[in-house]
Amino acid sequence: MHLNQFFVIGINYKKTDVSIRGQFAINADQYNALLQKANEQEIREIFVLSTCNRTEVYALAPSAAVLIQLLCSETAGSANTFKELCYIKQGQEAVEHMFSVGAGLDSQILGDYEIVGQMKIAVKFSREKGFIGSFMERLFNTVLQASKEIKNQTALSGGTVSVSFAAIQFLRENVNDVAGKKIVLLGTGKIGKNTCKNLVDYLHTRNITLINRTEEKALELAAELKLLTAQMDDLDQQVSDADIIIVATNAEVPVITKASLINSNKKVLIDLSIPNNIEASAKELAHITLVNVDDLAKINDATLQKRIDEVPKAKAIIRKFMNEFYEWNCMRKYAPVLRALKEKLHDLHTCNLFLSSFEYEEMAEPNSEYIQKVVNNMAIKMRRQHTPGCNYIQAINDYIAQPVLA
Repeated sequence: MHLNQFFVIGINYKKTDVSIRGQFAINADQYNALLQKANEQEIREIFVLSTCNRTEVYALAPSAAVLIQLLCSETAGSANTFKELCYIKQGQEAVEHMFSVGAGLDSQILGDYEIVGQMKIAVKFSREKGFIGSFMERLFNTVLQASKEIKNQTALSGGTVSVSFAAIQFLRENVNDVAGKKIVLLGTGKIGKNTCKNLVDYLHTRNITLINRTEEKALELAAELKLLTAQMDDLDQQVSDADIIIVATNAEVPVITKASLINSNKKVLIDLSIPNNIEASAKELAHITLVNVDDLAKINDATLQKRIDEVPKAKAIIRKFMNEFYEWNCMRKYAPVLRALKEKLHDLHTCNLFLSSFEYEEMAEPNSEYIQKVVNNMAIKMRRQHTPGCNYIQAINDYIAQPVLA
């Protein structure tokens, strides 16, 4: 496999707003259908990363065009729109991009470590369907190692900079007496859960009602934080009564519409969903304040500059792990030669000519440890010299010239 067969195609927050990104977000059913189509096109290694800030396809493929068509066959957005706004990366540039994403260097909020967990979920889904091979597995694991070292040895992810925390900052700066306001939080997945905990920890309020389509999840979080819950059937009434509404759901269409807010009291709404789960036109109502993930990403935190200062350290760590991956990938092409050498050394040890020449007639088994040592030495020489044929011959000579195989 040549490195130039590795592609990344995607869109992210840099060139697209939340409404466009929502057109190319994929859910689990779409992901599964996409993988089935990939199999029909004989694409064997692929995964899709779809978050509020990006949708990206990582794959070994004949071309980027194939991947664009594959993705857009399962999204609401068209291939033409995607082509106008997307980025395409190939080979080493694609590898570097994956490391940058995994480290949080390419996140809308610098150092956002949540992307690693999202990448793990995406790769796991693809692996369970049989679409993560040796190349992608090694690359992903190396990205994880780099990300872990960056988190442990730099302050790139230090402080409290995230979309969920930016929501807290927005409320703190724009709403008086937050603790006295009735808050409804719709959606208790990962983002909703993090936001909820931030509300309790930083705004010191428990005047929060949780609503989730799977009621058990809301009940579990409410019990942990001593909050209230309501059922989805009560959503309209809860929205009507609330002062602050935070939506972190994953619906394909808005769950709160402009029409439902026309006659309401003054409200602050925060939409953390991709695609938007609060109708964007609700912002037109004079008594409604509505912000989404793009608005929240503009909020600066005091820790942001500190994170920027850590970028050179993070990039140095990435270079180290990228070089390790490139070295591994380079050696893959020599794997058939190394396997052939190992088999040849076993054959030499057991053939009659070899035994009589060195008076090893009584040895029943070859010295596997020494054979592996010879193979390893050859691998090191090939890595330095890139001359597998000469090294193959030299390795056999080294083995035969060894006077004792004990």
